[in-house]
Amino acid sequence: MGESPLTHFNEQGRARMVDITDKAETKRAATARTTVTMEPGTLELIRQGRMAKGDVLAVAQIAGIMGAKRTADLIPMCHPIPISGVDVQFSDDGERRLYIEATVKTTGPTGVEMEALTAVSAAALTVYDMCKAVDKAMELGPTVLVAKTGGKSGDFHRNDTL
Repeated sequence: MGESPLTHFNEQGRARMVDITDKAETKRAATARTTVTMEPGTLELIRQGRMAKGDVLAVAQIAGIMGAKRTADLIPMCHPIPISGVDVQFSDDGERRLYIEATVKTTGPTGVEMEALTAVSAAALTVYDMCKAVDKAMELGPTVLVAKTGGKSGDFHRNDTL
């Protein structure tokens, strides 16, 4: 039947970090996306750069990059891996939704899906933190993996357009 898909458990059913010692180093990339839904006035303040705490998108972009780099410190079974690139981008629907997308790249024995997901999550939480004084009802998510390339499991591309 092959190896169990639940690779983070040992023979005793306890948590373990997967051994990637013998895995080949390949180019890998992952892209994740999330949404922050807010009042139209909040989005307008962000777009105009008029939020009292400063440039929301600039700070959220740095938070996303830092989140990707620190993923192994936050997610217990993630390997600390050398990240070769992180790009965090923002767009909006002009009404209530801010979209955050991050692409993370590496050359290594394991993928960067968790780093991309952490990047967009950290960026979204930073948007919330910087805007909560004017809009405590903001909603975060959904947060999804959009695509990943490289590695033994091959490529993945999400079919829907969240």
